[in-house]
Amino acid sequence: MTNIHDTWRLGDLTVNRIGLGAMRLTGMPWDEKPKSRESAIAVLRRAIELGVDHIDTASFYFTPTRSANELIATALQPYPEGLVITTKVGAGRDRDGEFSYARPDQLRGQVEENIRQLGLDHLDVVNLRWGAAMGKEPGSVAEHFGALAELREAGLIRHLGVSNVVADQLTEALSIAPVVCVQNRYGLADREDDALVDLCGEHGIAFVPFFAVTTSLPGAATPDAVPGQAEIAKVAAAHDATPAQIRLAWTLHRGAHVLAIPGTGDPRHLEENVAAGGIRLSDEELALLDGVGQASGRGGSTSRGVVSGKEG
Repeated sequence: MTNIHDTWRLGDLTVNRIGLGAMRLTGMPWDEKPKSRESAIAVLRRAIELGVDHIDTASFYFTPTRSANELIATALQPYPEGLVITTKVGAGRDRDGEFSYARPDQLRGQVEENIRQLGLDHLDVVNLRWGAAMGKEPGSVAEHFGALAELREAGLIRHLGVSNVVADQLTEALSIAPVVCVQNRYGLADREDDALVDLCGEHGIAFVPFFAVTTSLPGAATPDAVPGQAEIAKVAAAHDATPAQIRLAWTLHRGAHVLAIPGTGDPRHLEENVAAGGIRLSDEELALLDGVGQASGRGGSTSRGVVSGKEG
């Protein structure tokens, strides 16, 4: 049965399969008012109490008055034993919030910025976030990923991952240094990366989807904007669960190597997200939900359990 006590390995680091994404701790740019600092700190501390040991963050997760890295450092230092903090570099934001993309020679500065903000002497996992746009971008990742591999050899980084990539870019990165995770946009109705999920499973690489519940865009959570409302509602009712919990449960059932990092600044939503790890979906329910992805035109492979011969 899938629950938070199911684990996967990021290199030599073992984490529970439900983690926490830190982006929403600060509030989103279009929120009417900033998230409460006290609430964000409470979410982080409650996450640890609930068994979350994998937090995903970035130095570019900030608003004019909040920084995710600073909130994590304030809430959790001294860090509990076994906590894995994953961050990402490549993309960046200036003081006005505008995104840009770093040159290979600028990546060390971004790594050191994360180390400084988090109060660490090295980073557990660093993802190369490829491209400055939301969509995937073509091109070779070799020079950028090679620069991170050098920082890994220098001891600033323990393990490497890639984000927002296609299969060829993952293969290229693997030819340079070990890759422990791939972090791409993926969810029940956003199935473009089905084949990449399977490829990661074949290599024993964690696949860590972001926006698995909704996208980060304004209005994306409205019923008319999200396919499969009726199907999700039917399964949710059978489990006395919320639609968001069913989306997370489906994500975890996708494969034993698939992790979840739902983000929230709300303690109640945090507890619901963690509880989603205990939802077991039947074969009939999985087939119904898989049809949502196929109907949306984004579906691909729906194979499961490609790792360790078991279902997620």
